[in-house]
Amino acid sequence: METVAVPVDEHVNHAYTTNKDALLKRLSRIEGQVRGVSRMVEEEKYCIDILTQISAINAALHKVSLGLIEDHVSHCVVNAAARTIETGDQSFVADKVSEVTTAIGRLLR
Repeated sequence: METVAVPVDEHVNHAYTTNKDALLKRLSRIEGQVRGVSRMVEEEKYCIDILTQISAINAALHKVSLGLIEDHVSHCVVNAAARTIETGDQSFVADKVSEVTTAIGRLLR
């Protein structure tokens, strides 16, 4: 009988899981803000007031994004650095740094 190697998901333990409830609560508040903006458009509120609310939503999303980046660096990148030290394989840390750099690039667009 042939054994098949099952790929290991290295993304199983995320740093944000320690504050997952707080993250979900914040995202729920943002979701409520978006619904509020939709309601404002439906009720034909003043455009500047709508833009002000959209700015608040963007700021809240950026705060969530920065928290996730911080978690990624302090957990995933640090763990990759430890694996690099253990194995001597620079690709572990290079891959994680590339991931976070790409993610930051997407946020800056």
